[in-house]
Amino acid sequence: MSQKNESKYKDIGGQAVMEGVMMQSPANESIAIAVRRPSGRIVVTCSKNTPLSRKHPWMGWPVIRGCVNLVVMLKMGMETLDKSTQMLGIMEEEPTKFEKWLAEKLGAKLDKVVMAVAMVLALCLSLLLFVALPSGVATLAGHLTDSRLLINLVAGCTRIAILILYMWAIAFMPDIRRVFMYHGAEHKTVYCNEAGLPLTPENAKKFSRLHPRCGTAFLFLVMFISILIGAVADQVIFLLFGIEKLSFLARFGRSLLTLPIVTGVSYEVLKGLAHAGDSLLVRILRWPGLKLQLLTTREPDEKMLEVAIASMKAAKAGAEHYKENLDPGVYAYTGDEEKEQLAEKQEAADAEADKAPEDEAASGENA
Repeated sequence: MSQKNESKYKDIGGQAVMEGVMMQSPANESIAIAVRRPSGRIVVTCSKNTPLSRKHPWMGWPVIRGCVNLVVMLKMGMETLDKSTQMLGIMEEEPTKFEKWLAEKLGAKLDKVVMAVAMVLALCLSLLLFVALPSGVATLAGHLTDSRLLINLVAGCTRIAILILYMWAIAFMPDIRRVFMYHGAEHKTVYCNEAGLPLTPENAKKFSRLHPRCGTAFLFLVMFISILIGAVADQVIFLLFGIEKLSFLARFGRSLLTLPIVTGVSYEVLKGLAHAGDSLLVRILRWPGLKLQLLTTREPDEKMLEVAIASMKAAKAGAEHYKENLDPGVYAYTGDEEKEQLAEKQEAADAEADKAPEDEAASGENA
């Protein structure tokens, strides 16, 4: 591939999923997912992903695109996690009676209802941990100081502390720890691609597992920038309505109303820092987000890098061509679990057949 064509794939990014990696290529509007099944077989799929800004240009405007991207990535994250589970062929949890009842009443597919319930629960938990709780702490701080900046600093530090504690705690779960290892594999593979090197585990493992365009860095920026925008919003409220200190409910509502602005500004800052060179100022600004990734990434093994590379290559090839020239041991996902299991049994039988002559030869030499 020519250097000109290769350069258009520099903005590929992704996320870790269950036993695999998702990669998204803005250049050819594709999303690829690769996982390693329990048998050791790597399966990959790739689909077209037309950005909303193509249909609605205003969604691509600065600041607004950050809000749109957050919603899209949350939805995409849930969908890719669900897809990776299907690709693994593992047994899913039995839907609850409530989920079955809801699916029947809404006339929707059960898997869609389960995903919607999961998203609602995740949203409620996020609002509790990162909006309601910090708002309560900030309200208490308002009884001790009149400084709007200091009150918002307390709220921001509370959010950051909750985020760090949450990430630290979930890392003790074995499944999450493996997801964090695949997260590290994703970053190393992205670095390898950005450097223009051949996509091999040997090349990828040389790179850092910390990347400036990571979603973890975005979360930190959101919480830091919320301090500044929150202080400005409180001052505006005082000037317009004469309210010196917000009650808990008022602060909760103000946090929700300013969230789109905080998200949009944070996205622009993250995007700017990712392409701002490597000056001392840029390194200082990137430092907190990079260090936070020490909690959400782990050093991957070579097998994990193989999966991340398979996903990267599929994303670069695009939905129409990813099945062409797959690496040895990488197969296109059929979507049919029965076919996947039959293929795995056939591969195991072929491997045994190839091994038999070697074992006979070894026995003859020993005799």
